Amino acid sequence: MERWWQLLLGLWTVMPVWAGDELLNVCMKTKHHKREPGPEDKLYEECIPWAEKACCTASTSWHAHLDVSLLYNFSLLHCGLMMPGCEEHFIQAVCFYECSPNLGPWIQKVGSSGQGERIRDAPLCREDCEQWWEDCRTSYTCRSDWLGSWDWSRGECRCPAGAACRPFPRYFPTPAALCQRIWSGSFQASPARRGSGRCLQKWFEPARGNPNEAVARLFAARAPARARAPARRLSCRLAGLAALSLLLAVLSPRPRPRPRPRPRCGSAWARAAPFPGPPQGSSTAGALLGPRPREPVPEPERSVLGAPTAPLC
Repeated sequence: MERWWQLLLGLWTVMPVWAGDELLNVCMKTKHHKREPGPEDKLYEECIPWAEKACCTASTSWHAHLDVSLLYNFSLLHCGLMMPGCEEHFIQAVCFYECSPNLGPWIQKVGSSGQGERIRDAPLCREDCEQWWEDCRTSYTCRSDWLGSWDWSRGECRCPAGAACRPFPRYFPTPAALCQRIWSGSFQASPARRGSGRCLQKWFEPARGNPNEAVARLFAARAPARARAPARRLSCRLAGLAALSLLLAVLSPRPRPRPRPRPRCGSAWARAAPFPGPPQGSSTAGALLGPRPREPVPEPERSVLGAPTAPLC
């Protein structure tokens, strides 16, 4: 019975997790992302919440705070100065995009080669979209899709010909429109609120922990099977090999140790003297000195009644 419990415990340990673990704690394959998340103790200001497990470097976090970011050569000042509160939301959004390891369920391949990746329809909490829109109402822009066509003739993004700079509400009439259009569907305006476990926060207080981990785990479990098929097949094969090895190890008969022979009382070698003298005719110094005297044999012990006790082997 004990060996069957060992088998069941081992199978439970090596079985693949079907909840989409391959979509958790991952980084996008882009120019500025790290290959895998890890601690970064020198992240800059709005990127600090991801210091314990980040997909960005300290250098990337610093560039995310520039008005003209060197990450994508994009200028937040394409329609003049942006209000500080509005600019803060965009910096937080860039930090969220570059640093978060919890975007796995929404990562998609881009380009014909499939080497690049982006996120699609990542659900931002209702409060995030509402506050973002409210703080940007008095700032100006000239496009509703910031991943669309821009004038790059001078080396940085400028409004294309005929695109007038207007307040944000003219291009984004609702908070949902801002979240969903600003970066070509990278974000989705979720009706869920913060703390519900069903939406992502683009920024959070580090002291309270990362609430997006549980959200990513929930959506990873719901991810389409085709999105996880390659990783699942590999995990199944590895788990199958491990389970087979464990099964053979548990069911194979264990070799029983051979009992060591115990000396019998009165045997010839047990009665032999411990230090016999040299053989007759030996030319060694021991032979010249004569045979070594044998040790005296102790008398048998006697019991309380005076009778000799049986010899012990």
